[in-house]
Amino acid sequence: MNTTLVVKEQKKAIIYPERDGKPMGETDTHRHWIMWLIMMFKQYFAHEQTYVSGDLLLYYEEGNPRRFVVPDVFVVKDHPNHDRRVYKLWEEKRIPDIVFEITSPGTKKIDLGSKVELYARLGVQEYFLYDPLNEYLKPSLQGYTLVNGLYVELRPVESGVFDSQVLGLRLRLNQRALELYLPNGERLLTPEEQIEIEIERAQAEAQRAEEEAQRANEAEVRLVKLEEELRELRRQLGQV
Repeated sequence: MNTTLVVKEQKKAIIYPERDGKPMGETDTHRHWIMWLIMMFKQYFAHEQTYVSGDLLLYYEEGNPRRFVVPDVFVVKDHPNHDRRVYKLWEEKRIPDIVFEITSPGTKKIDLGSKVELYARLGVQEYFLYDPLNEYLKPSLQGYTLVNGLYVELRPVESGVFDSQVLGLRLRLNQRALELYLPNGERLLTPEEQIEIEIERAQAEAQRAEEEAQRANEAEVRLVKLEEELRELRRQLGQV
């Protein structure tokens, strides 16, 4: 009896690339700010289950690897913070709570156009645009919050100052630099400032260790001298 073999077509595995072939930032300044914000947010959320990333492909339609966006910086609160190769919304089941785009003349059409519509449609609660070179965005820091599925421009607390409800931070422009402040008014340090403080602390510890070593040497010399004086005194007393 012949056996009929039924061959089933297997679905080809869908590949979701990890790179879109585009550079991370148009200038060193843009690249630095992307890295700085990621590092500062990671430090800020270090003791919480919050995922911070940037320049990572975010796929938002299962089965279609052409449906992706690459936020410069994004934060997903109350979400596992392990490293990822890509971010797939249907697997993560969590939409970023906030997105930052370090914008420039080369990206402004997308940042102010298709990305605004997409982030609003996906449900990103807050969206900030920052132009570190102050080339075209006036003011160079702008924010939006999601209201009934549409973005509404955030009203600044004062010129160049915004409160992010998602982050619990105050964003302030100082000249062209973006500064982040805690509710108590303390400013979050940039990565360079953190390293500089660590260097100063290490130098101070080395100085203290050197001074302690010097005091220890001086104490040892003094001890030797006192022991010699004691022996001499006993010798003299023995001769009396």
